[in-house]
Amino acid sequence: MVSKDRTFFMLKKILDLFDRDRPASAATDEETLHDTHDPYKALRSRDFQLWSIGGFFAAIGQHMFAVAIGWELYERTRNVWTAVGLVGLIEAAPVILLVLPAGHLADRHDRRRIVLITQVLTALTAVAFAGASYYDKPISWFYVLLGLNALAEAIKGPARNALLPQLVPQEALANAVSWNSSRWQTASMIGPLLGGAAIGLFHTAWPVYIVAFVFSLTFLVTAWLVKPTPFERVNVEESVWQSLAGGVRFVRNQKIILATITLDMFAVLLGGAVALLPVIAKDVLHVGPGGLGWLRAAPAIGAFASGMWISYRPPMRRAGLALVWAVAGFGVATIVFGLSKNFALSLVMLALTGACDQVSVVVRHTLVQVLTPNHMQGRVSAVNSVFIGSSNELGAAESGAVAKLLGPVPAVVLGGIGAIFGGRGIAAIFPQITKLGSLADMKPEEV
Repeated sequence: MVSKDRTFFMLKKILDLFDRDRPASAATDEETLHDTHDPYKALRSRDFQLWSIGGFFAAIGQHMFAVAIGWELYERTRNVWTAVGLVGLIEAAPVILLVLPAGHLADRHDRRRIVLITQVLTALTAVAFAGASYYDKPISWFYVLLGLNALAEAIKGPARNALLPQLVPQEALANAVSWNSSRWQTASMIGPLLGGAAIGLFHTAWPVYIVAFVFSLTFLVTAWLVKPTPFERVNVEESVWQSLAGGVRFVRNQKIILATITLDMFAVLLGGAVALLPVIAKDVLHVGPGGLGWLRAAPAIGAFASGMWISYRPPMRRAGLALVWAVAGFGVATIVFGLSKNFALSLVMLALTGACDQVSVVVRHTLVQVLTPNHMQGRVSAVNSVFIGSSNELGAAESGAVAKLLGPVPAVVLGGIGAIFGGRGIAAIFPQITKLGSLADMKPEEV
């Protein structure tokens, strides 16, 4: 069994990497960095403010929805595969099949318009979920609606991610990524708690879907109000396949981007305990929907604390080593969570997984956004989504399958072990990771 002391030690190691081993001669430069660093730089942009407000409400609704659908499917089927594994496969399919063409669209067409159109579909599916839940429709209806919702998200994702550099100045982009992630994590705390409380109050899920619909409309309005700066569309004569190949080729040639997204992919694919939380809450920890809401919120609480700490600090100086330690800490905390029978300890371990994961998110997102030329943001974001987005859903399918065979506890523990060894292996294959220094020194390449 892995002790809690080791988990906290690993988290401390991550934090120490940002400050230690600084040459004495550089102390003045570090003080200057603290004096000139503006933690609110991105928030001074009107468009980023609107985007963040609408995105915040949409993310709350999305997390409320996730709690509701997980609880409802497991309550109705009592089958870990149909409630977790099959859902993961349904949500992964559109990402794998459509996200690369969606990246091509994002680099050839108005990204804001793509977001608006797909957000309408997201809102409509939320209403349809409410109707299916209220009228107690067959489970097959939920799977069809999950597929439609995943379709909208797969097309929306590259355009939404690629739009961020058009909302803030280049020098504020890293700060915007950090605030964007912190905003998401805040919503990840509030959404599950609201979702679990609403289910506990009404003893049904359909009111949660209605709230998700209203919050989707909020993002629709704020996204319509933003005015992104135009970006240069190059090689518009390229075929779709040539365009897609260009995005894949860029990521393949940018070894540091390829390394970081591969590392994160394996950690998420093997170490994702979140998908099994409805089962863990009911059958292992024996808590109701309110407890499930807290379990879903715990990773975000840790991620929020980590993200705010990163936002108020100058850019990481040894981002690569921080990333490697973060993945290891994520795996250890996942193992302890899997072995825990205590609700409070489980919450702490889930919070630690979120804190560690936030380091990975900030490093990866900053590299993708900063190193990618604006005219390729959509396609590169799409490749990133194939690695990361599909790994979330495929990880849910893997967790559901293992839990069906061995039980939920072995599934979580084995996933944490896999995340540790997988992360070590990827770091050995890509030595560029440990050599990665300050994110502030990164510049986009001309393509």
